[in-house]
Amino acid sequence: MEVVLNGYYTMILAALVLLLGRYLVVKIKFLSDFNIPEPVAGGLLAGIVVFLLNVLFGLTFKFESQLQTAFMLMFFSSIGLSADFSRLRAGGKPLIIFLGVVAAFIMVQDTVGVSMAAALGLDPLLGLVTGSITLVGGHGTAGAWGPVLESKYGITGATTLGIATATFGLVAGGLIGGPVAKYLIKKINHQKLADPAPKTEVEAVADAQSLYSTRHTESADEPDNAMFDKPDQIRLITASSTIETLALFAACMAFAGIMTTVAKGTMFELPTFVWALGGGVVLRNVLTNFFNFDMFDRAIDVFGNASLSLFLAMALLSLRLWELTDLALPVLLILAVQVGMMMLYAAFITFRLMGGNYDAAVLAAGHCGFGMGATPTAIANMQAITDRYGPSYKAFLIVPMVGAFFIDLVNAAILQVFTQLPFLQ
Repeated sequence: MEVVLNGYYTMILAALVLLLGRYLVVKIKFLSDFNIPEPVAGGLLAGIVVFLLNVLFGLTFKFESQLQTAFMLMFFSSIGLSADFSRLRAGGKPLIIFLGVVAAFIMVQDTVGVSMAAALGLDPLLGLVTGSITLVGGHGTAGAWGPVLESKYGITGATTLGIATATFGLVAGGLIGGPVAKYLIKKINHQKLADPAPKTEVEAVADAQSLYSTRHTESADEPDNAMFDKPDQIRLITASSTIETLALFAACMAFAGIMTTVAKGTMFELPTFVWALGGGVVLRNVLTNFFNFDMFDRAIDVFGNASLSLFLAMALLSLRLWELTDLALPVLLILAVQVGMMMLYAAFITFRLMGGNYDAAVLAAGHCGFGMGATPTAIANMQAITDRYGPSYKAFLIVPMVGAFFIDLVNAAILQVFTQLPFLQ
């Protein structure tokens, strides 16, 4: 028997899922330690309840999809509206190099996923679900690509698998970042033993702290810090600013709808959420660079996060866990290889290309965090390392900018290329 719920009831249940998730994250230390988002914590529990109702009583639920789609488009619009390319200049050459390193890893991750899926007798497109769609992309990208893979490519259970894989990635990213960085720091210290006058760990930490202090003081008035809200200059989210921000979202969503229709059946056919993201990028950079428009980043972030939370809650309510029973073992095998590949890449590629020093080791820990999970996981990894060994101004400047502003743009472009490959059609 199918129970159909309209938009009102869908919104009510989504809000209850978020409240449940907040309670669980506060009460269960594991969830907070690994930065499991509130909608994921509450939504997975709700998904299990829906699964049990299906097994025991044969019940299925159909939720209002238009609201879920609208919130998804708002979230991806917020990513585009936050992608100010002047920040690339502010981050300098290291940021460009790191973005290139991360982009190369996305291609490695998707190649591993597709190859292993094919070798295990699965649809190769499922390899993208166990690749950058969920591991670099996270729950938001998983929830967006899932319906596309199901409706356009006939991949049963793509959304459910995506949410489960993204959750695995969050935990894995939080577990491997610390050990990788500690191994690299130990390697640096071993190399220093060959120097005529090797420094002790205490001296190395003191040098790092001094470098941080100097750079922080010197850069206080530089453009690098202009992108962050200053406590004494925080703008209030008023009714006027809310309307202004919603107008930007509406423009992105309208653009996405128009371009989806216009490009249908052509070589430029893209999922609607990719057009929303791209529209936000264009709107942001045109308004700020040509019209000196004062973009209200904090309001965009607030609306984007709220939209993501509601979108994920609705997506998780719609999980059909019974569709995953035959995929569990092959998927776990692919994910185990992805974890190993992430550790090797961070230790031997990210670390070396970013300088092979202490900053590079912290960056490697951050890469493990959002290469398998999300930016908050990356920050948590780096914080754990810097709390013990000393600060890394460079890492804390680069990783949030790449993880929060640019990686989704790169990931969307690479995924679009992979989905168009002939052997994946």
